[in-house]
Amino acid sequence: MSENLFKTALKQGKSLIGLWLGIPSAYTAEMLVGAGFDWLLIDGEHAPNTLDSILAQLQALAAYPVHPVVRCAWNDPVEIKRLLDVGARNLLVPMVQDASQAAAAVAATRYPPKGIRGVGAALARASQWNRSSDYLARAGEELCVLVQVETRAALANLEAISAVDGVDGVFIGPSDLAADMGHLGQPGHPDVQEAVENAIGRICRAGKAAGILIGDEALARRYLELGTTFTAVGVDTTLLARGAEALARRFQCVSLPAQEKPAGPSVY
Repeated sequence: MSENLFKTALKQGKSLIGLWLGIPSAYTAEMLVGAGFDWLLIDGEHAPNTLDSILAQLQALAAYPVHPVVRCAWNDPVEIKRLLDVGARNLLVPMVQDASQAAAAVAATRYPPKGIRGVGAALARASQWNRSSDYLARAGEELCVLVQVETRAALANLEAISAVDGVDGVFIGPSDLAADMGHLGQPGHPDVQEAVENAIGRICRAGKAAGILIGDEALARRYLELGTTFTAVGVDTTLLARGAEALARRFQCVSLPAQEKPAGPSVY
């Protein structure tokens, strides 16, 4: 089984810049893989992805020197098992609220006796259908588990979450955090930004990799200065939609509805 270079880079504190993939298409994933990002996230939480479309995107990305990350829809051991079997090696688990939930996410990625992952390597792309003779022995150490904190309760438990053995990184979700703090749709609100910056520092002091998604370039650079090491700076759907709108405006297309300027930084 090959070394997980994404996990190794996070341990070494290297800064990796990523892009979110929300279009459930292997074609667009392959189009974007050559753009120059270090990692691409295939979103199974908010994008209309299925196991089949995630598999197709993993296959499309496999030929390129980029790190695929998959976000599952929920901290569900059954879904996690299936994603791991089709070849996801870097997993982002949303809405983790405390250390017990973080530990459950890790356990879902480990075979017994260290976890609860079911054994079906003969059916799995991850093990190359048992052609990787050491897959069962090494899978746990080469899988990267990232947990997402996005509520005030999660931030209150941040040190305990970060201390869970097997958690490789902690990702801050500014949109849901803003909503939980009473600022729905305003991830750039000063209170939210204060909480985000504080969380980045706490994650770094805990010795774990800190991550975030933000479409505002100035804020992205600010977070990088504060210590985020896996930082997503854009979303494919946003790039396509806003780019198309800007082109239409330059030609003054009368059918284009008026667009209000978004309040604060773009996340999704």
